[in-house]
Amino acid sequence: MSQTITVKIKLLPTKEQDLTLTNMSKMYISTINNLVSEMAKEKKVTKKSSKNIDVPLPSAVKNQAIKDAKSVFKKAKKTKFETVPVLKKPVCIWNNQNYSFDLTHISMPIMIDGKAKKTPICALLVDKDNRNFDLLKHKLGTLRITKKADKWIAQISVTIPTVQGTGVKVMGVDLGLKVPAAAVTDDEKVRFFGNGRQNKFKKRKFRSVRIALGKKKKLNAIRSSKDKEQRWMEDQDHKISRAIVNFARDNKISVIRLEQLANIRQTTRTSRKNEKNLNTWSFYRLSQFIEYKANLEGIKVEYVNPAYTSQTCPDCSEKNKTKDRKYRCKCGFTKHRDLVGAMNIRYAPVVDGNSQSA
Repeated sequence: MSQTITVKIKLLPTKEQDLTLTNMSKMYISTINNLVSEMAKEKKVTKKSSKNIDVPLPSAVKNQAIKDAKSVFKKAKKTKFETVPVLKKPVCIWNNQNYSFDLTHISMPIMIDGKAKKTPICALLVDKDNRNFDLLKHKLGTLRITKKADKWIAQISVTIPTVQGTGVKVMGVDLGLKVPAAAVTDDEKVRFFGNGRQNKFKKRKFRSVRIALGKKKKLNAIRSSKDKEQRWMEDQDHKISRAIVNFARDNKISVIRLEQLANIRQTTRTSRKNEKNLNTWSFYRLSQFIEYKANLEGIKVEYVNPAYTSQTCPDCSEKNKTKDRKYRCKCGFTKHRDLVGAMNIRYAPVVDGNSQSA
């Protein structure tokens, strides 16, 4: 078994390299759009090779552009050419035979004085845990370079072999807002993850800043604020998912169970003051982060039917609704209500297939 993930690396090009990458990225997208337009007009796949495309790009990059254009053309063909996609975001892609790296640089062919020359570009390949460099020891795929918020990012697809564990220890994880994640193992070890109150404060602060910017009609600043909030939310999901998987690994868990995410916005416990946070938080992304990190550790992830997991008493199976953070049952059972959800998720019926978008 194997899993493909994307490793993101920050690039630090010189001013000349920055200009070259900018021009190449724009030319790459333009080449794809022109090829797609030609294919849509003729209603057939192009037979052009890199020799037939007269643009200032390395031949390997031209070949990758042809592959991407054919992929876009297939999408247009499915709609019977009613909609022909037009790519807008500048990007440049090299296949795995045309780039290399060491501890400090990524080298790929770029255009210099009208000719393709393999050039090293400074990159932050090594993080504090050496994790990026360790991941890049596996089978590499394409190298994709984009510019985000005036920063160049290299994205390398990596295929990593995974070995599924053979144990039977199960852990249930309940996702929410006030408590981003609560986990219970089948031997009753408990852990809460994330800080819902801090997340709520941070998002409220982002919203208030955008309201002030809106009054001043600073649209670019508003978009920048939204991007910054999304990056912050993604970082929180990475940290929480890493902590959950580490907790599972340390407790020799072989299966993590999560709620299937269909209709989670209708079933998640919330109040009117939390409604805005519920509609903007990506439960799906967090579950996906948990799944791919768990798979790398050989831990299986299963999705269960979420019906009544937060209402059913784990001791007597009676259904009770809670009004505060404490779950109470007539049989005398009491527990933090998010832990009740996680306890029931451990043994809820497993549904077939992947989770749905939240």
